[in-house]
Amino acid sequence: MLKSKTRWIVRETKHEMAKQLSGDLKISPLLASLLINRGMSDTESARYFLFEKGESFHDPFLLKGMDVAVERIKRAIENNEQILIFGDYDADGVSSTSVMMTVLTELGANVEFYIPNRFTEGYGPNEGAFRWAHSIGVDLIITVDTGIAAIGEAGLAKELGIDLIITDHHEPGPELPEALAIIHPKHPEGDYPFPYLAGVGVAFKVAHALYGKVPYHLLDLVAIGTIADLVPLIGENRSIAKAGLKKLQQTSRPGIRAMCKVADTKMETINEETIGFMLAPRLNAVGRLDSADPAVELLLTQDEESAKYLANEIDQINKERQAIVQKITEEAIEMVESQFPLEENSVLVIGKEGWNSGVIGIVASRLVEKYYRPTIVLSYDVEAGLAKGSARSIAGFDLFKNLSSCRELLPHFGGHPMAAGMTLNIHDVEELRERLNRLASEQLSDEDFIPLTELDASIELEDVQLSTIEELQLLAPFGMKNPKPKILLEKVSLVSMRKIGTNQTHLKLQIERNGSSLDGIGFGMGEYADQIAPNTTLSCIGELSINEWNNICKPQIFLQDIKVDHWQLFDMRGNKPIQKWIHHLPSKRLFIVFNEETMNALAVSSIQEECVYVNSLEKAKQLPVQDNNLIFLDLPSSKEWLEAVISKDLPERIYAYFYQNNLQFFHTIPTRNHFKWYYAFLMKRKSFDLKRYGSELAKYKGWTSDTVSFMSKVFFELDFVTIENGFIRLNQVKQKRDLSESFTYQQKQQQFELENELLYSPYHELKNWFDHRMGVGL
Repeated sequence: MLKSKTRWIVRETKHEMAKQLSGDLKISPLLASLLINRGMSDTESARYFLFEKGESFHDPFLLKGMDVAVERIKRAIENNEQILIFGDYDADGVSSTSVMMTVLTELGANVEFYIPNRFTEGYGPNEGAFRWAHSIGVDLIITVDTGIAAIGEAGLAKELGIDLIITDHHEPGPELPEALAIIHPKHPEGDYPFPYLAGVGVAFKVAHALYGKVPYHLLDLVAIGTIADLVPLIGENRSIAKAGLKKLQQTSRPGIRAMCKVADTKMETINEETIGFMLAPRLNAVGRLDSADPAVELLLTQDEESAKYLANEIDQINKERQAIVQKITEEAIEMVESQFPLEENSVLVIGKEGWNSGVIGIVASRLVEKYYRPTIVLSYDVEAGLAKGSARSIAGFDLFKNLSSCRELLPHFGGHPMAAGMTLNIHDVEELRERLNRLASEQLSDEDFIPLTELDASIELEDVQLSTIEELQLLAPFGMKNPKPKILLEKVSLVSMRKIGTNQTHLKLQIERNGSSLDGIGFGMGEYADQIAPNTTLSCIGELSINEWNNICKPQIFLQDIKVDHWQLFDMRGNKPIQKWIHHLPSKRLFIVFNEETMNALAVSSIQEECVYVNSLEKAKQLPVQDNNLIFLDLPSSKEWLEAVISKDLPERIYAYFYQNNLQFFHTIPTRNHFKWYYAFLMKRKSFDLKRYGSELAKYKGWTSDTVSFMSKVFFELDFVTIENGFIRLNQVKQKRDLSESFTYQQKQQQFELENELLYSPYHELKNWFDHRMGVGL
């Protein structure tokens, strides 16, 4: 048995609806089901989702306050007023800043940008920055990707005589800033038809309104911020992403081209994963460790040499960021393990002085991935008495809502249901931890702490065809609310499996069913090679893809999880030395020994406390088998004892080592003719000195000395002979007796049969032996 790491939830397939949609659009039933599960149940919406070119955008003036904002910006341009773009330091923020800088520059504005320093100023608008803006004569501040929580700063701007336009997409609080205009897709007084725009998406709408037409030339920048910020890639965001990715593949921006070069990415292959794993981390890294200005300069520069220099500088910063993240993650894990046990902490709130506040959001994500708990990671500034934190959540626990109930502890915080940032007094950290854990205990059940994997469909192996996988690409670009399809393959047979990679950390396998086969790759899943037995029937989940090698294309699955629903047999017979594999066994294990001398012979004292010595049938019956992993280190003298162990409950796994010091199988089992000859020999000799001549007799007959000793003992137990001082003499036999009446003969015969059945049988016969006695398949 092998339990899955997550809960698999397969979405219900509406077969009749899928059949109708499949026929209308001439697509496969699988693709039709995926569309329905994504909310496209009617033909027209599905057709639009699949085949629109990504050029359909809502009227920007549907956003509340857009007319006021546009009028004020145009007046500032006409009057040559000083405009300041106030951005954020993440990929969404720097791309938003770049978009707004581009449009205003092209319209002839007197404009600069300002991105606060994460470490000295923190997130969002702040008093110092606004006073500096006033000192240099700024008349208009336009925020991008920030500002919706800047209540005090908006009041200050009004006091200083600076007009403030806020463009943002983060969750609005109960009170909105007093600004000239707030452009927000979720404005409580607005009715914009699409609420999920990224910060750069909102900036794009302002650009659209200012130009009076869709600014297609900005879509490469808009796609980067939209995809990087993990907003739902549906509706208008899908239009932005589809058209933006095409624009990116052909972009002439020196900065983007230089960044792709250092990331070893070909321009023509750019997709959503390029942004998510290559471009966004680099753009984010700059603001995580220092000022984010170089990221904006990279996106805006028209100079090839400057682009090359900035791209390399940012690449080095990203490598430094990776090293810092790794170090803090290791320290954070150690802190959780030693100070905040999971059974007592439904929400993890941890912090330390010296942790880089720019990367703690990544660390929080790593901890959520490892422990599946809502997590806040804090960086302590002991001198200031403040803790700056980043939070990440799990399904079922709305971070923004729960943190909002702790507002008096959080002078600054903002975010979404799944992520948030905050600043609080170090002395309030403990109370925040207690409150959030109390809230979590009221809202979350034990099941909520098991990661959930939603699967789009359960399909048959024979349905995995190249044409099907190619068709699934019509759903791209993938992202939030439109994830890459995850499928379930149930009860397939394992054909082969091995570890691959430099450190043997990855898994390669082949599965088959009903004549169809499929290759699978599991990155970071190399350990499964030790947890799945040969010829196992398993179920797996993952993403389908096409493997192209030497101009040959084959379907494959990128594995994400595997489970085995039946008990498994691992054949460790003859697998020596035992020390090489014994410590890689899973937990909940029980080492079973039938012979006292086995432990000394194997020299595995380290597992002494986990060993159970079975020396009676009663002891065998009492062993706790269910859900345990049984390791049989040796063979019993009677298979009744082994049968007693396994006949009551099903274990998860059995590891059959079956060490034997004195193997019977390769010893001669005397036949009745052997006994007949030996008896006749004794009749002729009357008596025979076993001590002096027993080995010579054995040599003469081609037997072993043990054979002679064994037959002599059987005769003695049957009262055929007496043995005294090494001399064996025949007795007067009064009645016929069968050899099987001898206990020694029985024992040897049983041991021989036991070794024949268990020690030297092929794997499938051994598996059948256990199955039969456990009642499996009967």
